[in-house]
Amino acid sequence: MLVATACATDSSERAYSSTYHPSPSSQAVSTYRSSYQPARRLNQFGDSGRIDRLDRIERVDRMPAGLDIRTPSAVVVDDRGNRIYARNTRRVRPIASVTKLMTAMVVLDARVSMKTPISIIEQDRDTLKNSRSRLRIGKAMLPRDQMMMVALMSSDNRAAHALSRTTFRGGTQAFVRAMNRKAKALGMKSTTFVDATGLNPLNRSTAEDLVKMVRAASRYAFIRKTTSRGEMIVYPFANGTPLTYRNTNRLVRSGDWSIDVSKTGFINEAGRCLVMQANIAGRRLTIVLLGASGKLTPMADSTRLRDWMLAGNYTASR
Repeated sequence: MLVATACATDSSERAYSSTYHPSPSSQAVSTYRSSYQPARRLNQFGDSGRIDRLDRIERVDRMPAGLDIRTPSAVVVDDRGNRIYARNTRRVRPIASVTKLMTAMVVLDARVSMKTPISIIEQDRDTLKNSRSRLRIGKAMLPRDQMMMVALMSSDNRAAHALSRTTFRGGTQAFVRAMNRKAKALGMKSTTFVDATGLNPLNRSTAEDLVKMVRAASRYAFIRKTTSRGEMIVYPFANGTPLTYRNTNRLVRSGDWSIDVSKTGFINEAGRCLVMQANIAGRRLTIVLLGASGKLTPMADSTRLRDWMLAGNYTASR
């Protein structure tokens, strides 16, 4: 029952498992050091003059005067394909729980029953980051649709892992392969997924690629409805104890925004991330903000963008 209120691994071919513990000398650690750390050092000095490209939007960074966006990797595109703001849009970086938008799309594409009960088991425990969850192991059970709502809206990692474990016969490994196939089909050329939660920093993408993912996610009614709600109540335990979950994006909860799709993300390696599709000044905008250092910076940047547009400063270029 649900009551709504107002409002990694050593390669992309091997999915992250909560029982997988690489040693410091393992291939997994070697791959992490060679693939993530060098990119991080390069990114300290920008994108080395590489040219951006995203469908119809212009191919150079656009930073309008008077618009102070502080997130280091960002892009804002309107529904006509016009770029309003762009910075380091092809910088490849960890995306944390923004990953869960792809997780949701893969589950929905699989056309599995959304009413099938899914239990939380030991395999769903996060041993990589030791993140917390109120879905107690061996105790919690929810229908697949509610499990996905918990994963999307409140970013619960056990819920996301349980979805990846139970969608295909091949388990999590098959699920991650499906995530990467979906990314390729969407033209996300600089994106790699290794788990369904985003806990592994080898889940990596660019602001440019994530515009494509957010646009794709916006075509799923379930994702729009779930990520744009403020909070919900679920009953995962046999004794009927309720759990209230709130949207991790406080802009959704504020009531001052018109948001169609939303997902936040954070791990230390990724910084604070936010992707949204929102309606501002008569335009539907796709907003991607990656790598912010402050907890509230992506929300503040989004508000600065909105205020700048509502003040009549909006111009766009293709």
